[in-house]
Amino acid sequence: MSLRPLPASCLLLLALSVACTSDTPAGPLTPGPAAESAAPSVAFGLWQPGPGECSAAIHDRYSTVGPDGKRYPTWHPPVDPLTGCSFGHEHGRDPRGSALYREVGDIPFGYANEQLDAANMGLRRHEDHVGHKIEWENDVRLGPKSGAGAVIDVRCDVLTKLHQGTHSRDAFTNNLHELAYHIRCSDRTMLHVTVLSAIGKPGEFERTCGGTVQVGPATPVNSPAGNGRRKIPTWSCLEPRVLVGAGAKSDFGALHESWETHTELRTAEGNRIIASFDPYFQVFRPSRYYDAQEPGGVARPASLCTAHAHGERRARGNECEAVQQAASVGGAGSAFALLPYDDPRSPFNGVRRQVDINNNRVKNANGPTVWYTDPFGRNGRTAPFPGSIRQVLAAVNNDYGVGVNGPTVGGNRNYGGLGVRAPN
Repeated sequence: MSLRPLPASCLLLLALSVACTSDTPAGPLTPGPAAESAAPSVAFGLWQPGPGECSAAIHDRYSTVGPDGKRYPTWHPPVDPLTGCSFGHEHGRDPRGSALYREVGDIPFGYANEQLDAANMGLRRHEDHVGHKIEWENDVRLGPKSGAGAVIDVRCDVLTKLHQGTHSRDAFTNNLHELAYHIRCSDRTMLHVTVLSAIGKPGEFERTCGGTVQVGPATPVNSPAGNGRRKIPTWSCLEPRVLVGAGAKSDFGALHESWETHTELRTAEGNRIIASFDPYFQVFRPSRYYDAQEPGGVARPASLCTAHAHGERRARGNECEAVQQAASVGGAGSAFALLPYDDPRSPFNGVRRQVDINNNRVKNANGPTVWYTDPFGRNGRTAPFPGSIRQVLAAVNNDYGVGVNGPTVGGNRNYGGLGVRAPN
């Protein structure tokens, strides 16, 4: 990517000590008349500001019209460039820098959830606003898995969005999360897909250190099971690495979530798989972990730095230094008060993430490029039906005969900004 001058909006953000990169394009983000006059979706207007944050009216400017003609929230920066106020949360990377943005446009947050309502399948699933996270990269190389013994030289542009909430108890039980996935490659592979991805089984999740935790009923209770898994840290995973003796430092690398998705598009006739893909979505330093002893199972990492101790073993150093400094009472060396989990000074806010792209399979040679599926990617037909979602894929077969690794995108970026805090 060639360098270009920073737009005026970035200069304002820099003045506010907010990170801004040169791939952020200039241009208006306010909605046109079509968005302002469109009927609101369930997702539109869900977010409400905290003390001192941008008003809901400012937030609602960042909206788009979905394929159903309704108004949806979409990506916005963590700080409003016109007023300088903070939204307190972020949605990842500005999609306008993606090579796919011209054909994809603004991503409507909550569109697949809305179509589930219209599909009359006896299920209803809506998600909060802050969990929608965008990531993209241009001109990345796909390669074979280690030891596969094959040569793959394929370059791709990828743009994806997952609702990955890591601040509440939702993902402990709920396996349905909205996924938008767009990829175009030099070998003619192309996918533009939106689904409710069923990530593992409802009512349970996998511990990052092994084993399954049964938590309770999902919402909806009849959520379908899917492939993949939601790997979430528990207290038993964290305790041996975070509570350490004198002279040691806590290792918060264990505070890491990995949501390993597997999505399939299937036809109504013959239940044939016409496409599948396997991105993994990872979050570092989220604002929650699971502890069955806490209400709802939700425990806060920031409290480990100020309230937990087993004899001489306690959380020390690294991330805890910032928490303890913010929570100190009476200056250095004093006792620590509890730092609220949603304090902007807490480093446990989930602003660092990465996506592993992995396999992208298309089995649609000589087929139509436009299919309509239900919100789970099933019952694919060539004509729309109630609650269907338009999916676009290339009329090719791209079986490499081996598994594909990577690339990993986003791991070197931090999407925090002025006032960004949990819930995020």
